[in-house]
Amino acid sequence: MKQITAKQLRKMWLDFFSERGHAIISSASLIPENDPTVLFTTAGMHPLVPYLLGAKHPSGNRLCDCQKCVRTGDIDEVGDSSHCTFFEMLGNWSLGDYFKTEMVKWSYEFLTDKKYLALDKNRLAVTVFEGDNDCPRDTATAELWEQCGIKKENIFFLPKKHNWWGPAGVTGPCGSDTEMFIDTGKPKCCENCSPACDCGKYLEIWNDVFMEYNKTADGKYEPLKQKNVDTGMGLERTVAVLNGKKSVYETDLFAPIISEIENLSGKKYGFGEQTDRAIRIVADHTRTATFILGDERGVTPSNVDQGYVLRRLLRRAVRFAGVLEMKGSDLSKVAAAVVDNYREVYPELNQSRDKICAEIDAEVERFEKTLQGGIREFEKLAKYLVGNVVSGKAAFKLYDTYGFPIEMTQELAREHGFTVNIADFEKAFDEHRRKSQAGAEQKFKGGLADNTETVARLHTATHLMHRALKVVLQDENANQKGSNITAERLRFDFSFPRPMTDEEIQKVEDIVNEAIKADVPVVCEEMNVDEARAKGAVGLFAAKYGEKVKVYTMGKYSCEICGGPHAARTGELGRFKIVKEQSSSAGVRRIKAVLETE
Repeated sequence: MKQITAKQLRKMWLDFFSERGHAIISSASLIPENDPTVLFTTAGMHPLVPYLLGAKHPSGNRLCDCQKCVRTGDIDEVGDSSHCTFFEMLGNWSLGDYFKTEMVKWSYEFLTDKKYLALDKNRLAVTVFEGDNDCPRDTATAELWEQCGIKKENIFFLPKKHNWWGPAGVTGPCGSDTEMFIDTGKPKCCENCSPACDCGKYLEIWNDVFMEYNKTADGKYEPLKQKNVDTGMGLERTVAVLNGKKSVYETDLFAPIISEIENLSGKKYGFGEQTDRAIRIVADHTRTATFILGDERGVTPSNVDQGYVLRRLLRRAVRFAGVLEMKGSDLSKVAAAVVDNYREVYPELNQSRDKICAEIDAEVERFEKTLQGGIREFEKLAKYLVGNVVSGKAAFKLYDTYGFPIEMTQELAREHGFTVNIADFEKAFDEHRRKSQAGAEQKFKGGLADNTETVARLHTATHLMHRALKVVLQDENANQKGSNITAERLRFDFSFPRPMTDEEIQKVEDIVNEAIKADVPVVCEEMNVDEARAKGAVGLFAAKYGEKVKVYTMGKYSCEICGGPHAARTGELGRFKIVKEQSSSAGVRRIKAVLETE
């Protein structure tokens, strides 16, 4: 197979689809805007949901990108050779334009043509939807693959579990998908061996989703007015597969990071599974933490939401740095290696280098104090322990409440002549993980995907409040750091170093309500980034030069880049009321507000 670097694959992907009429769009923030259902951007389609549902994208109806993603449901699985919490997803989209014929042809071309991945067509296997009582068998896609040159015996029909994308138990756009695999040459695990197996014979490399149905509230699948294509190719996995690597950690995406860990620890990767696991955890968690901290809407460690995940990642990295006999303070040096490895692709990391390293150092210092507190709690526990077994419940409390690693609890227990009921600890831990996964990895069913009038009004109010905050606080750096909107309220995080006074809160309310009373139109214009900046629009200028954006203007009260749903006029909003102002994390304040009926 063709040897290829991550940089080459990114460029190859974007060039391929650009030549086929796709606009190259920038990676969206890792922190979803106005979405109450997920903590981080989990896939390339995530920021594009409004456009998949029919809203017009300013760059047109053919798009491609390389999207930063974080998935946190299996943090505790990281350490093996495949799991990562941060990854990059290569994607392309048709928003009501081309469909199966073009996409299957292009997929085959990109995979097999010598100008691109140059894979042997005889080593490719594909899966398509087998059909059920809800939706028909996707024979059209299977025939397209066969016409391209895929052998019939390498085309597998599989059920919804494997070849369907869409909401589970909720309404929304959905459809069958076709997935592409490389046959590793391993023998079949059984007579019915297929890409649905986990035997390792087939490695997934790409996924094309054909969204042509809308699942209704009564569970029926109705044809969508706008048929979409949504594809995704994981950068890390694809680079590993193409270069014949057994692990994503052996690719050029991780090599400089792991090299820095080796230099700091004196340990070598590849000379023992226990050491390798610790190196992978430190590399992955520090990489993810660096991207979260350096994001345009970057958060800082805290005990809630994204900040809690960030804290958990850093503290687990500190723990395994200790396994490698590294100092906790070494993590900021590993973070610097991450920045250096990605600075060309994601310049925001280099711009935030000092902040990233300072936040990591501060969190390491806090954790070291936490560990001291955990040791004190263990000493109290040992003093009153009946018998010589520390219960799993007590061990989990040390872990969950004090951030105290179970390995440290076991070590202290041995020093006191005790044992730990690990079976009960693991039961408590599994229950905790199940709840965490359910909370962190919910499927899309709200937020920007929710275009109800109530959400549109609240979303419009956040624009007015954002500008009012800058005016009242006399701080143009009081910028949005996150937004979460449900049908009941808005939640808005912004940069500011201190609590607001009651007088300031009242002034913000007054300015927003003045804008509502003025009943000015909400005007949407499409323009490029430089034009938006010249117009004075507030927003994240992560978009590339020349890339089109939507700018929403509300008279003299607000001018902001945005892609979400809005009211037609400010007079539709009702009365704006701030119900709470509090700290979100270091240097970030949080406002919760509602719109009351006049």
